[in-house]
Formats: sequence, C-alpha cells, structure tokens
Amino acid sequence: MTATVAIVGRPNVGKSTLFNRLVGKKLALVDDRPGVTRDRREGEARLGSLRFNVIDTAGLEEAEEGSLLGRMRAQTEAAIADADVILFLMDARVGVLPADQPFADLVRRSGKPVILVANKAEGGAGLAGAYDAFALGLGEPVPISAEHGEGMAELYEALAAYVAGDEEERESDEERDESRPIKVAIVGRPNAGKSTLINRMIGAERLLTGPEAGITRDSIAVDWRWRGHSIKLYDTAGLRKRARVEDKLEKLSVADALRAVRFAEVVVVLLDATIPFEKQDLSIADLVEQEGRAIVIGLNKWDLVADKPGLLKELREDAARLLPQIKGASVVPLSGLAGEGIDRLMEAVLLAFEVWNRRIPTAKLNQWLAEAVAANPPPAVSGRRIKIRYMTQAKTRPPHFAIFGNQLDALPKSYTRYLINGLRETFDLPGTPIRVSLRMGKNPFDKERR
Repeated sequence: MTATVAIVGRPNVGKSTLFNRLVGKKLALVDDRPGVTRDRREGEARLGSLRFNVIDTAGLEEAEEGSLLGRMRAQTEAAIADADVILFLMDARVGVLPADQPFADLVRRSGKPVILVANKAEGGAGLAGAYDAFALGLGEPVPISAEHGEGMAELYEALAAYVAGDEEERESDEERDESRPIKVAIVGRPNAGKSTLINRMIGAERLLTGPEAGITRDSIAVDWRWRGHSIKLYDTAGLRKRARVEDKLEKLSVADALRAVRFAEVVVVLLDATIPFEKQDLSIADLVEQEGRAIVIGLNKWDLVADKPGLLKELREDAARLLPQIKGASVVPLSGLAGEGIDRLMEAVLLAFEVWNRRIPTAKLNQWLAEAVAANPPPAVSGRRIKIRYMTQAKTRPPHFAIFGNQLDALPKSYTRYLINGLRETFDLPGTPIRVSLRMGKNPFDKERR
C-alpha cells in the first residue's frame, strides 16, 4: 500500500514549492504572498527510489471555525489525519516563530511520525535558524532548499524509514530471513571437480563422480551446515562452449545449470588450477556477473600445482586483469579431492554474500559523489557540461545505484566505469557486480531540464 505524506506548516514556508519538486511538475501555485494554497492538493511523488502520495496543505493559522481560514485549517487537519508521515516545514531564514509552536503541538498530538524540515537553507544559509527548530520538540531538523533542490539526499534518508520504494526496486531489498539457507551454486567447465568438491564439503558420497567429463546432468541441491550457517549447495552440469553442445540431453543439462545460477545468491566459479582461465572459464564468470550474482573463484586441484612458487599471486593478478567487471573477487586455492581449502572457500562465500547485500547511506554516497565529480568532472557536450546532481542506492543484491542529472545520455562509458571503480574502492565492494542507472527527467531535485 502506498504511503501518504502530508506537508504542513505556517503560511509561506515553501510547502507548495516542495510539493512541486516531489511530484516533478508545477501542479501547485507558488507565490511569495502567504495563503495562496487553500485546498489540499494531492499528487504522486517520487524521491529517488521512494514512491508515495503527497498532500500540499494550506498554511496552518489560528482561525474561527466556519470562516474561510477556519475551513482551510480543517482541510489541513483532515490531511494530517489521512497521512502516514508528516513533513513539518519551517523557514530556516527566520527561525522559529511563535506561530510555529501551536502547530508543532498539533502534529505531535496526531501520533503520526513527523519529520521536521527547515526550508530555505540554500547554500548553508539559515542553518542557525534551522537548529533553532530543536525548540519545537520534533527532533533534528532536515535543512533543505525546495526551490534549489538542495538537501534532498537527507530528506530521502529521513523518509526512507517510513516510505517504501516501488516493487521493482524493492523486491531485492526485502529483509532476508536469517533462517533461510544461503543458496550457493558451483559452476565450471566439465571435469573441473564440482561434484567431488561438494561430496567433500558435506562429508558424504552424495553425488556421482568419476574421471569422465559430463557425469552430472541435473542441477542437484544439497542442504548443508557450515559453522552454524545454513547452506544449500547446487551441483551443476559442466558448461562447455555453446558450439560444442550438440546433444539434446546436454542442452537440457546446460539450461538447468544456467537456471541454478539465476536462483543462486553466491556462485563459485570452479577452475582447474592446472589449466586456469581458459576462454570458457572467463565466459562463465562473465555470465555470472551479467546475472548479478555474488561470485567467488575457486582454484580446484591446487594440490597438483602447490609446489610452484608465486603461482597464486600470478593467478590473482590474471583474475583482476581478465575479469575487471568483478575486480576484487576472492580467488581461493583448494582441493576437493584432498579436502583442502574448504574453510577458506566458505569464508569467501560468506564475505561475497555480505558485500552483495550491502547498503550504503545516501548521505555518504552523495558526499563521495561530490568529491568524485570535483576531482574528475564529466566532459562537456557541445559546449555544455554534463551535470551530475544526486545519487542513491536503488537496490541491493547486487548493489544498484541510480544517478540523477542532466544530459546523462551523453555520459561516456569510461566515466561510468570511473564512478563504479570509485564506488568499489571507497565503499569496499570487492568482486560483486555493480549496477548503475542514469536517470534524466525523472529527477525530483531538478527545477527543469535545461
């Protein structure tokens, strides 16, 4: 159910300006004169990934019941009653006025969550007045400028505690049931040792193994517990080059393996350490990244090459060079046959899962974004500079970031890579796929696209 947010406050504090910014259209009349808004106006609002109904209300004033001002006040009180959350606006430039206090008492008595918003704080102006607002007893004020679109990241953070995003952006972000097992798929080329590894992990000959390639046909799910963690392991058929897959049964097996990847949360790409990083290995890792799964690279049969000094360092450097899209992914040496390295592998799996689920506060994101853009501004297009204004994390699993601005369709891919690499390094997101959406026209923080 969509939440309803009411914007209330005394006259001329900028309620209609904020309403227009949130709905992305100039639906409400705006003027410097107080009392322009009389009826409550409703609209569908969007703030980053948040979707909600918003109500613009008449300025709260003391008035006799039955008079025009009294009827306007009644409409505002009805809006408060209908709201799930209240944005209480005050003017940061003039600070708290005596007229603010009785209406602060009114919204407090409503029992609804109240977010105190200090408007007209553009460029840091009026912050002293904003912090006067602590006297209203409504908590810490969120300083913004509805007219200039400043402070929207902080307003997003405040609203996110009460307002949900849309289903598309929320479906991957729901709190995970800790009792539910982590789904881990083991994939790789035929005869990489996937079934042998799983048998060793669970301590039983659960899966058929042998020297012949292609023994496994179905994706087999096995329940397992490791150090108190519930794990569901998926053994999969070996994935060969598409051109070499001719047999109908093998095609079905490959399709089943791909389906296991899509349903998994973490995918271990198992390589044969004696012939690592074959072209097919890279294709499999790329497929896992495209599906947005957390990824760990396992170097199986390590006991056969463990006597080669410096080999592990060399292979980790190869992984970073050959798979830049998952830079920092764990590369773990192990031996399924000897049972070596399994604990290291599972530690890497749990770390990859945690990074895959990581959420970064919007305020920190935008602080980093401002520094990144200042250090390396986007290029100009036809003499006009691309403007990047705001960023929020739309999803986790994998981390997905939405960037708002102007002319982003002209942003070079190299600049997007610069931002992704910066996010990965600054916020410690090794190995996980990172998604970035560039959004124009839907930015609720721009007055207009110029």
